[in-house]
Amino acid sequence: MSRTVLDLVVRNALVSTAADTFACDIGIRGGVVTMLGRDLPGAATEIDARGRHVTPGGVDGHCHLDQPMPPPVRMADGFDSGTRSAACGGTTTVIPFAAQEKGQSLRAAVDDYHRRAGSKAHVDYAFHLIVTDPSPHVLRDELPALIAEGYTSFKIYMTYDDLKLDDRQILDVLDVARRYRAMPMIHAENSECIAWLADRLIGAGNVAPRYHAVSRPMLVEREATHRAITLSELVDVPILIVHVSGREAVEQIRWARSRGLRILAETCPQYLFLTSADLGIDDDYRGAKCVCSPPPRDEANQKIIWDGLSDGLFTVFSSDHAPFSFDDPAGKMPGGREVAFPHIPNGIPGLETRLPLLFSEGVLAGRISINRFVELTSTAPARTYGLHPRKGTIAIGSDADLVVWDEREVVVSNELLHHAVDYTPYEGRRLRAWPALTLLRGEVVWDGRQFSPGSGGRFLRCGTPSILPASEAR
Repeated sequence: MSRTVLDLVVRNALVSTAADTFACDIGIRGGVVTMLGRDLPGAATEIDARGRHVTPGGVDGHCHLDQPMPPPVRMADGFDSGTRSAACGGTTTVIPFAAQEKGQSLRAAVDDYHRRAGSKAHVDYAFHLIVTDPSPHVLRDELPALIAEGYTSFKIYMTYDDLKLDDRQILDVLDVARRYRAMPMIHAENSECIAWLADRLIGAGNVAPRYHAVSRPMLVEREATHRAITLSELVDVPILIVHVSGREAVEQIRWARSRGLRILAETCPQYLFLTSADLGIDDDYRGAKCVCSPPPRDEANQKIIWDGLSDGLFTVFSSDHAPFSFDDPAGKMPGGREVAFPHIPNGIPGLETRLPLLFSEGVLAGRISINRFVELTSTAPARTYGLHPRKGTIAIGSDADLVVWDEREVVVSNELLHHAVDYTPYEGRRLRAWPALTLLRGEVVWDGRQFSPGSGGRFLRCGTPSILPASEAR
């Protein structure tokens, strides 16, 4: 067989997919996996992965990049720095959000987001929609047309004044998802309870970052999760509850599953590695670095989230990367000053650390198998958002998105990372693994020491989510 058959061979790989682990060579041509087997023919470029795990490139199904924010706030990461950081952490596909502004069209949001991405992306990307104004025109015309064009998932908020929908509006949007076979994602927190608690805390002079967690106890997530499940059951459509933080929401999801309801769940690193103490045990404003919603809980709830990752409760593990720098008038200190907790921009950075955290503390610590790791971080998000089998697996015909892992001690520091945020909430954490190589469609974009842009990322049109039964007609 001619040496020109393959562009690249990854030799002696210990390949792990969501289903199997096996030793083989991986043959790549034209950016696609074309051969899996022993002693494959030679190629112009060869990589020896002997003794190392090789997994599919990560699919981060929940991250925020260059999302428009009310002035003076601005996200630190756009598509350039954000996708560079993703590649260096082993993620080869990201799905950020095109957010509709109230009073404007969804189509305008998508067009604006394409302009923001432009040619800046270094990994492949798709878009979720954020629906904030489900007008009759949006529900009848725009949303069905965008679903048909490959924007097959959208996020619904139950909190934040500029984003939230009421229950009637949520039902209308879920009905469109059912009829046109799209995947709704729901941010489940009770907005009125949060506002009531926040007003009383501020009235008593309790404004420090740590009171963010006090204003968002688990019961507000529990109630909204139950309500989201109820709305889903009424419309008869699957939903994904995003960034589940602890026991009370988990119990609601387990209850729904026991009734045969199709409720998917997502969690994130902050609910495994941070606690409410990281928001501060006094009034130190540095706790703003860990302000996110829902907030991190406590160590007992961390164990519950680990259990859900292990036993199949959670469908996907995402970063919810929301990149606001701390010492920045456009970030966690809006206008250059400390602000009361309701006005601190919500979110923490995590694109680059998502996979190493879970590989180290999940796989190597014996909490989950490597196959479950692949399922949570790559295969299931690709299926959930209509990108599988092009993404999310190592198989003949799939894109050659690969991560070769080094099992070595790495101390996380912000200087190590490639985002544009001025901190990481995981500073000083000792991990036992880091990506040694990241390949995007057969090109090495991270070699363990430096980033190489390669030929750049491509926009992906999503198909029908694989979790929807084929019998459900459009």
